[in-house]
Amino acid sequence: MTPAARLAGDGCPAGTMVGADEQAAGIGRHGHSWYSEAGTGLYVSIVLRVPLEARALPAVMLALGLATQEAITEVTGLAPDLRWPNDVLLDDRKCAGILAQLEGDAIVAGIGVNVNHSEFPPDLEPIATSLVLAGAGAVSREDLFVALAHAVERCCKILTEEGTDAILRLFTRASSFAQGRRVRAEQDGAIIEGVTSGLDPSGFLVLRQDNGKEIAILAGAVRPA
Repeated sequence: MTPAARLAGDGCPAGTMVGADEQAAGIGRHGHSWYSEAGTGLYVSIVLRVPLEARALPAVMLALGLATQEAITEVTGLAPDLRWPNDVLLDDRKCAGILAQLEGDAIVAGIGVNVNHSEFPPDLEPIATSLVLAGAGAVSREDLFVALAHAVERCCKILTEEGTDAILRLFTRASSFAQGRRVRAEQDGAIIEGVTSGLDPSGFLVLRQDNGKEIAILAGAVRPA
């Protein structure tokens, strides 16, 4: 994402993509690390120039999740789930993640997919998986890269031409976490629990607590309760 952000700042065209065979400093949301084994994953950043206001960034994240889900299904036949806001899951374990940041008038979208990983460090084994470990067999990273590029283009086109509501509807249908799922979530340094109640107009997850109060989750991890 660092060279992609630099290119974006220099005015590179929309759709410019930067890939890495390995990341020495892979990051996730909130500064978390991202395990990037050499030669096994797809690690790519895409410069997007979409005519949207900065407040639409959450919807862009959801569109990128849909695109990643679509590309994985197209290439492998697997059926990933989406965990709000940016995790792609197989067998309830994370196989891909998305990070998006503003760079001037551009959005730099970083997407990491665990493709042919055969194992993970002990601390990640309970929560991470790869397309191969989930039963896809050997997967061509090149084929997945092409499918992902086309899927990102399609989903961003839906966002810009049909609006945020269209992406929110698609994400709600594609994610088991968006509606009717009992979860725990981080909010303002505290853990709250409740049942998910859809997405608000900006794309934030709405949680109905046991006292009936609804609260929008603006950031932080969401996990099954």
